Amino acid sequence: MQIKDIVKKVKQIEIRTRKKTEASLMGQYHSAFKGQGMTFSEVRQYQFGDDTRRIDWNKTARFREPFVKVMEEERELTMMLVVDVSASMDYGTKNQLKREYVAEICASLGFSAAGNNDKVGLILYADKVLKVVPPQKGRKHVLSIISNILTADYVPAESDLNAAFNYMMSVFKRKSLVFVFSDFEDDFDQKILNVTARKHQVLGLRVFDEKDMEIPDVGYALFRDAETGKQVWANTSSARWRYEFAEQQKQKMRHIKEEFENSSAHFLDIKTSDDYSKFLYQYFRK
Repeated sequence: MQIKDIVKKVKQIEIRTRKKTEASLMGQYHSAFKGQGMTFSEVRQYQFGDDTRRIDWNKTARFREPFVKVMEEERELTMMLVVDVSASMDYGTKNQLKREYVAEICASLGFSAAGNNDKVGLILYADKVLKVVPPQKGRKHVLSIISNILTADYVPAESDLNAAFNYMMSVFKRKSLVFVFSDFEDDFDQKILNVTARKHQVLGLRVFDEKDMEIPDVGYALFRDAETGKQVWANTSSARWRYEFAEQQKQKMRHIKEEFENSSAHFLDIKTSDDYSKFLYQYFRK
């Protein structure tokens, strides 16, 4: 895309997502993610009903009357958007490509975080980590992230989620909200997911096109894997072939969802024709 087309596309996404974000998602995001824990605020005299575990024993001994430490919630969070930019994400048969749909969801999440004064970062990966945008605050930074997703080179290589998770674990020591966007066509190591989910709060968002799951009857057709380049002929007129293909896809996705849930992570299936804001709203409510 030309620069003017990129700017136009980013602006369109900002306008489309602003209403959804401000109307529903931002409030739910704020109430769902309450920060990393508690941080010290001040010391004051003990009052009836105070938690005795908060007593400051040094000051209590010095003044010979009880004092307690006052703690307040630590609000600032870091949101990391981990986006698969393998070639299968540069595809779509309905309203938009998967990459464009992902950019729009990331915009809604990013603007929710920005409205909450949280930082947002980006990791683009395929067979390896290709680009990292360090976490920062503000709407301009979110717009830059959207632009990076739209203009990325979608690589003809099998995606390696393990590489993205290993990078997260080595660089981001503080607990973060990690949103992983992929069609999950390729395998990953559940042990690495387990470790990542213990350290961070992880949500996998499988973004798919309806033709990823069901292929119509178009007779004999040559199919090419966008990531590996492998080609195969198939008789799509066979009702049995179409049924078995759909069942294999469903079984694979059930397995991936179970792997996420067994790792104490979360998983959402979102079709490019769905209203993603409803899915995110329900996730925040949980």
